[in-house]
Amino acid sequence: MRNASQQDGASAERTAEAFLVAQGLQPVTRNYRCKGGELDLIMRQADALVFVEVRLRRGRAFGGATASVDRRKQKRLIHAAQRYLQQTRWTGPCRFDVIGLDDRSPPEWIRNAFDAS
Repeated sequence: MRNASQQDGASAERTAEAFLVAQGLQPVTRNYRCKGGELDLIMRQADALVFVEVRLRRGRAFGGATASVDRRKQKRLIHAAQRYLQQTRWTGPCRFDVIGLDDRSPPEWIRNAFDAS
């Protein structure tokens, strides 16, 4: 059984996915997990694979939702993306996006939020 935080996270991922679909992206998978990391959403936009981190915050304290994707979190996302790419043998372009959700604002979508270097 999921706790309230997990339920909130799953709801945020569904909201983010619906938002991105409305923007023209196509869902590939949700909650890809591997040792050392997890990818909330994997989407396609034109010829690019988009790894999406979804962040939910109840308020704007400490910079809000998107500010919480620090360098340590980025490394975990990059690791998970590398594993996914190895498994699927994807060779096209990729990028990392972040969707920030808070209590009342529309989703904050940061395209190309960081790179793998």
